[in-house]
Amino acid sequence: MESKYKQVLDLISLEGKIAIVTGAASGIGLATTKLLAEMGATVVLIDINESKGKEVAEQIKEEKGQAEFYLCDVTSDSECEKTVNAIYEKFGKIDILFNNAGVMRRKNVVDLEEKDWDLIIDVNLKSIYLLSKHVIPIMIKRGGGNIINNGSGWGIKGGAKAVAYCAAKGGVVNMTRAMAIDHGKDGIRVNCVCPGDVDTPLLRGEAKQLDVDEEEFMEEAANRPLNRVGKPLDVARAVLYLASDLSSWVTGTSIIVDGGGLA
Repeated sequence: MESKYKQVLDLISLEGKIAIVTGAASGIGLATTKLLAEMGATVVLIDINESKGKEVAEQIKEEKGQAEFYLCDVTSDSECEKTVNAIYEKFGKIDILFNNAGVMRRKNVVDLEEKDWDLIIDVNLKSIYLLSKHVIPIMIKRGGGNIINNGSGWGIKGGAKAVAYCAAKGGVVNMTRAMAIDHGKDGIRVNCVCPGDVDTPLLRGEAKQLDVDEEEFMEEAANRPLNRVGKPLDVARAVLYLASDLSSWVTGTSIIVDGGGLA
């Protein structure tokens, strides 16, 4: 029994792995960064919030983990290329990429301004293209790797006053499938997590955008079979599964992590 337990631990261990997490300074990105570090990975935090990103990296180091922070605008091709090259130069490989960065604007198609459409598409969707474009050749050199994209339940079904977000996340879900088909031969697995409402600054910010009471908004968000809003760690654990060898024959799929909201 003990040997079988060790086999499971070996499968889920990320010792020696280099893992990039975008949007790593808060919410799901923060929880995932800490969990991957706890499982032995050297985590590379990417965010536009420099002070918070550096603070998180230092916290991980204080807890005997390995972490580095890189300031990067994930909507910029030149910045993504520069950052990925710097990471590769420092560590010599990239094993895991969690494309997590995201923004939300709660408006319908009539009220949404073009600049907000562009922002949402760029951060939520284009960033996955840019980071993957520069990371995949490095993974191919090493014989494979893992890419996990952060989708959404609204990438599978529609939602009110979130037209650009739904469009972007729908793109993430299908882009994941296409990438898995293209790069399976390279030993690269590409999967997607689709969270429901998770208690993050992003979710709580929606209440302000909709001009509704935050606590009432959060209570309504908890109206699902498991009767609670998700925690960032709930999603982080799904990312860990996809990043580890526990999911060695899983690619091109989306894991819904939403407490039964889409059931």
